[in-house]
Amino acid sequence: MKPEIHPKYVKVKVKCACGNEFETRSTHTKDLSMDICSNCHPFFTGKQKLIDTAGRVDRFRRKYAKLDAAKAVEKAQEQPKADS
Repeated sequence: MKPEIHPKYVKVKVKCACGNEFETRSTHTKDLSMDICSNCHPFFTGKQKLIDTAGRVDRFRRKYAKLDAAKAVEKAQEQPKADS
């Protein structure tokens, strides 16, 4: 390997939005700030946690709430027919 062409590999602190902090090594020289880490990510924790940025989950639920309501009405109408 050629000398002095590779970036320096230094210790940095990583801070997560959940409050978790740890130290690692990186070519990035400043401290890092993360939105999600292994302590709060659903894949590692086994718990579902919705991280809503810019209201995307609420917008999705409002969009499909009408479809869910229509399906519920159809089921309610079908049930009395099945009972008789």
